[in-house]
Amino acid sequence: MKKTAKLLIASAMTAVLALAGCAQTPSEPIVIGSQAYYSNEIIAEAYALVLEDAGYTVDRQFSLGQRDVYVPALLSGEVDLFPEYTGNLLQYFDATATATAADDVYSALTAALPAGLSALEMSGASDQDSYNVTANFAAQNNLTSIGDLAALTGLKLGGAPELAERPYGPTGLDSFYGVKVEFEATGDATVEALVAGLVNMANVYSADPRIQQLGLVTLADPLGLFLASNVVPIASDAVDQKARDLINKVSQAMTAQDLIAMNVRSVQEQLSPNQIAREWLFSKGLIK
Repeated sequence: MKKTAKLLIASAMTAVLALAGCAQTPSEPIVIGSQAYYSNEIIAEAYALVLEDAGYTVDRQFSLGQRDVYVPALLSGEVDLFPEYTGNLLQYFDATATATAADDVYSALTAALPAGLSALEMSGASDQDSYNVTANFAAQNNLTSIGDLAALTGLKLGGAPELAERPYGPTGLDSFYGVKVEFEATGDATVEALVAGLVNMANVYSADPRIQQLGLVTLADPLGLFLASNVVPIASDAVDQKARDLINKVSQAMTAQDLIAMNVRSVQEQLSPNQIAREWLFSKGLIK
């Protein structure tokens, strides 16, 4: 074989090996964060699993804490993807926002997000503030809606300390529905205080499994006192379109009932977020 031919073959082999090496080099991992809350971690785990199933490398950075910690991490590029809630995140970026209906809140959020972040498809699943009473109290007073409380006196509302200053707290109850309450800061023991009769009504997140477990009655909010807070993935510009499409499929598949059921499994069966998310994704045909 001539020397020139040998050199051409060697060069071609080198090029093929170089291309093969490039193909085998893993891309930068997608960093997924979550709040320090089991429900949020289950959703984040669902995002991670569906991406891994498609061949992406994922770096899980879960239990990061509250928005004052993880929003700067999203803005700086330390975190690429995060499960959020439309209403609460909108209030974080725009305290003057007036939208309350789900689609309006989502539109306002997309406009309020800073450059470099985008809201992917909103899910039908939500985890938002709601007012709840015991089944007995609802039956005794014929309660189905927040407005029904206006006929009652001596009401005591339980919730986190900051509820006293929230627009949907005592002031909002009065201005929206004419409901007057005395506020009791019950914090982490809010549900227990309600069941024990220490308060008549309680502010509980709508996907809290204890609503189902204890048979609590969530009062309807026809006037939109609360902002809708649907689950929404927040992505940085580092997340490519294929990954976005995969995460959107998760949002499309997840219902409010799905999220509550997964939360119940976490509390009752003490299963890991990975197992709960994996089994849910498989049931929806989103992973193999």
